[in-house]
Amino acid sequence: MNFFGRYLSGGRKYRKSSVPLRESQRPEHDPISPDLSRCEDRIRQLFSLSPDLVIRKFVIRQTEAPAMLVYLDSLTDNNSVNRDVLLPLQTKRTGEGRELPLSSGRIASVDEWTMVERAVLEGNSILFVEGWTEAYALGTSGWPQRAIEDPQLETSLKGAHQGFVETGTQNIALLRRYLPHGELKIKEKIVGRRGHTKVYVLYVADVVNPELLQEMEERIESIDVDAVINTGELAEFIEDSPVSPFPQMLLTERPDAAASQLLQGRIVVVVDRSPSVMVAPITFTSFFQSVDDYSTRWSIATFLRLLRLFAFCIAAFLPAFYIAVTSFHYEVIPFKLLLTLGESRGQVPFPPFVEAILMEITLEMLREAGVRLPAPVGQTVGIVGGIVIGQAIVQAGLVSNIMVVVVSFTAIASFILPNFDLVAAVRLIRFCLMIVAAMFGLVGIMIGVMALIAHLLALNSLGRPYFSPFGPVRFADWKDAFMRVPLWKMNKRPLSASPVQARRQGRTRPDPEGEQP
Repeated sequence: MNFFGRYLSGGRKYRKSSVPLRESQRPEHDPISPDLSRCEDRIRQLFSLSPDLVIRKFVIRQTEAPAMLVYLDSLTDNNSVNRDVLLPLQTKRTGEGRELPLSSGRIASVDEWTMVERAVLEGNSILFVEGWTEAYALGTSGWPQRAIEDPQLETSLKGAHQGFVETGTQNIALLRRYLPHGELKIKEKIVGRRGHTKVYVLYVADVVNPELLQEMEERIESIDVDAVINTGELAEFIEDSPVSPFPQMLLTERPDAAASQLLQGRIVVVVDRSPSVMVAPITFTSFFQSVDDYSTRWSIATFLRLLRLFAFCIAAFLPAFYIAVTSFHYEVIPFKLLLTLGESRGQVPFPPFVEAILMEITLEMLREAGVRLPAPVGQTVGIVGGIVIGQAIVQAGLVSNIMVVVVSFTAIASFILPNFDLVAAVRLIRFCLMIVAAMFGLVGIMIGVMALIAHLLALNSLGRPYFSPFGPVRFADWKDAFMRVPLWKMNKRPLSASPVQARRQGRTRPDPEGEQP
């Protein structure tokens, strides 16, 4: 019982490690020595077994003092080191005393070895000068970076073709291009004892709710792990219900989508080294919305959202409905269809539940194979594998033709949903509903539906209702839920984000009575 209690609590109870961390063995204050040789020995001790460590010794022309430049070659831009640091120090003579002729953009003084180690590991160059008890961290970082490309998971027909990359500063720059306003604030946090991951909390200061911002900061600061590798890990650490299959934080790789969420009063969290950002608080209806909904006609956008809702129901309930009807409720099937169904299932040796499980597992394996393989091979495996296996399994008499049709409709419906995390939740829910349908028929499906709605009503996202605007009912937010009214009618920000400034836009269109023919 103790194990299950820890699991259901989200795994936030950690047993104290018997091996102390390296940071705990260091003194609280470890100053830099003015002796350059001692500094070199300490550097070699800190970065032992680091073949990319570079130590450059030279004499500063302005002061004629011996100096030493330390950096990691794999994390540093060598052109910047030579052009902005070494060349000015060895050739120029400007200023007096400690006013060194440096051309580097970012310069910060460090006076402890813990600060030196962290600065070097972040790609900075450290300048030591004989007789000085402080060093300078120079911004010369130049680690390998990926070019900005079209998002892979969230494709858009009319939206921008720029996606987030693995560098946090570049992701912030992409967001600043959409919101070049002074109220866009950024708070930097460090998460992880060993990874020292930079986490940036972005918000619009005059719109966001201060309580939400404080809650987000407290949850991030309470994380006590070795490192956070990507945004998904961070979301799992701070979400309200970690055992729920539904995502309570929206992960997006589109800057335009993140900027739109910021304007609604929500908080965007950028994790360095991750190509996606996290948005909170979020609602269930947000996972049915797409960027293209706001660049097309409002009537078309409403139709597409209702289509996604219908696809969600099909993907979650259709296999369970097939099992319940064919196992318990023959009377609801039309007579001609019942004859066709009986003829199709006449040679199948398995009950409907086993038949559905076999096809669903086959579909999931084909889906995973298509994702993991290279793109050209994955598409071939998905198409050819589905056709060949489907035809062969029917001819072998293991499943019926009707079951193949049901699984095909289910797969197509799941492809319509725009969010990958929601699709993953639907896949898990589908199997649970199939089990209760095999046990209790349509009664089991109704019980599953009520349990699902009750679970959605009980969920929270950053302390805010997850099923808003339907639970609690907020009619003002229905304008941009499963339907979308014209943009010039959405004058208020959604109440689900609890913004302190509710007004989003003024009167942008005259009344029809006032228009001239």
